[in-house]
Amino acid sequence: MPEIGTQVWLDGKLVPSEQATVHVLTHTLHYGYGVFEGIRSYEGERGAGSLFRLREHLQRLFDSAKILKLEIPFSAEALSAACRQVLRANGLKEGYLRPLVFLGHGKMGLGAFANPVRVAIAGWVWGAYLGDDGMRDGIRAKVSSFTRIHPNSNMARGKIVGQYVNSILAKREAVDGGYDECILLDHQGWIAEGSGENIFVVREGKILTPPLSSPILAGVTRDTIIRLAKDEGYELHQCNVPRDELYTSDEVFLTGTAAEVTPVREVDDRPVGTGRPGAVTRRLQKLYRDVVRGKEPRYADWLTPIEGGAGQ
Repeated sequence: MPEIGTQVWLDGKLVPSEQATVHVLTHTLHYGYGVFEGIRSYEGERGAGSLFRLREHLQRLFDSAKILKLEIPFSAEALSAACRQVLRANGLKEGYLRPLVFLGHGKMGLGAFANPVRVAIAGWVWGAYLGDDGMRDGIRAKVSSFTRIHPNSNMARGKIVGQYVNSILAKREAVDGGYDECILLDHQGWIAEGSGENIFVVREGKILTPPLSSPILAGVTRDTIIRLAKDEGYELHQCNVPRDELYTSDEVFLTGTAAEVTPVREVDDRPVGTGRPGAVTRRLQKLYRDVVRGKEPRYADWLTPIEGGAGQ
């Protein structure tokens, strides 16, 4: 269990975490109508902490809210300052932030659009999402019997609270079956993503990943890895990837703010490549680790110092 910080930012001010509570009739608690983000900060070599790609995460938060027609009552600049404030207040140089935009209590029912829009930001220490062993040796995954949400039934591009029931069902099925993670297919049978991660497949040195035209989240870490892979000279294609490509690939890895870069060593009881993380995965995993900790000056603009002014 993550250890939540002692201070939470709620509706414009810091409050003790035990006071960051909501009414049992909070609208989003019942109907899932809200949006959220996951943002990591990392401690650099000189001991200072920085948030990774804060601007892009906050832009996606506002984009997700726009999809739902939720008007966030704070500017991006105010939320940027709040994110840093939460980390400082909790003494976190390296941690995970969860901004959440939700409808408060008032009227009930699906048409209760006038309820107040509330914003919370909590922080905690969160290690390897799929375990230290998974980061080192790779995880076991299973293709889920659940299909990734259809783009005409939900808005796949938004990081929307209620949509994650789809991922939870798939994740529970996989874990109950003895696996670490699931891989969901889209409504046409192409590979989509993990329960909370984007997916990459490596075959003969080429990197493949599902395109944004498929019903996947536009992952910030996904975008980072695409940029890093191209800068490293890898041939990368955003294209439809069939399920059997997972079985015959040399490498598979997952990406996400929580998962970072996690190798997959087995899919559906079939070893991926040699059954060990491959050279491409290892290279991108190390490069990502160096980038987020400020060891690669080329990508310094992706880092927002926790200590500093009001800018993003």
